[in-house]
Amino acid sequence: MTERFSFTLAATSGKARTGVISTPRGEIRTPAFMPVGTAATVKAMLPESVRATGADILLGNTYHLMLRPTAERIAALGGLHRFMNWERPILTDSGGFQVMSLAELRKLTEEGVTFRSHVDGSRHMLSPERSMEIQKLLGSDIVMCFDECPALPAPRERIAESMRLSMRWAARSKDAFGDRPGHALFGIQQGGLERDFREESAEALKAIGFDGYAVGGLAVGEGQEAMFGCLDHAPDMLPEDKPRYLMGVGKPDDIVGAVARGIDMMDCVLPSRSGRTGQAFTRRGVVNIKNARHADDPRPLDEACTCPACSGYSRAYLHHVFRTGEIISSMLLTWHNLHYYQELMQAMREAIAADRFAAFEADFHAARAEGDIEPL
Repeated sequence: MTERFSFTLAATSGKARTGVISTPRGEIRTPAFMPVGTAATVKAMLPESVRATGADILLGNTYHLMLRPTAERIAALGGLHRFMNWERPILTDSGGFQVMSLAELRKLTEEGVTFRSHVDGSRHMLSPERSMEIQKLLGSDIVMCFDECPALPAPRERIAESMRLSMRWAARSKDAFGDRPGHALFGIQQGGLERDFREESAEALKAIGFDGYAVGGLAVGEGQEAMFGCLDHAPDMLPEDKPRYLMGVGKPDDIVGAVARGIDMMDCVLPSRSGRTGQAFTRRGVVNIKNARHADDPRPLDEACTCPACSGYSRAYLHHVFRTGEIISSMLLTWHNLHYYQELMQAMREAIAADRFAAFEADFHAARAEGDIEPL
């Protein structure tokens, strides 16, 4: 165990990278996918079950936790790790994205954002300083600086104004974060799809200096082609010796494409949310278990998968419990999806270490192109 935060790059294959982030709470193998524990829980999963899928780190949401049960209450109860029974690393977002997307009656100023809670209408203020205070109370291992993330598409003038405000907030976040050995602060690159703004943002962040760098402001409505177009250059603007985190991504093909472009970390609610709505991710693409074709099918979701849903239950059973609204449906399908995502990350790490990522990527897309197995 290390007492400090560090990143070691072990191998590359094209732009794809594999390495290890070391923290006092354990190592994070990269590329890494972080399941999202919005309200101090990955929905339908026990913490030990999440760990069993291969996850090294979880993400917690500052906005949701500051509203319920409050960061102060979590701190009084021993911090977020103890509160949710997850002793490995946790990354917390800054709260900025949720304020912009969920809160009511927002008012944005240079100081920060005032808003009314979407839960009960109570009034709150989030600033760089308050976001750092909340994340310190939570005790997260990786802290994100406070930023603004406009939805795309947006006029260039709006993107430039937002990016420059986020850079000023990044500097204030760094000052407020202070010296916290063992904890890391990540800066967030903004600039929409504009290459010159992405470069300006990266230069500003490097001048401030962070333990890691995120590519923010993507997966907000621009589409995969535009996102990949930005990722063709945006990660290259960030330091090679620091982790690169793509926020809020995504579908399996998004993840593979992002890793191919130099991304080390990702998070998304998709595997857990899809599990609760009857969608399962497999090597052959997405299976909609609610479809009637599965009602009499004794085969597993994926014959090569070793998760509990595939090793112990048939498509027919999973179809039945989903259609009848049984809780076990969300549990099994979420476990399967998280297991699939973590297997995908492990396969990419191995392919990069062997310098065969291009071949892996071709095989990945070929398997998905075959589609699901034929109905019986």
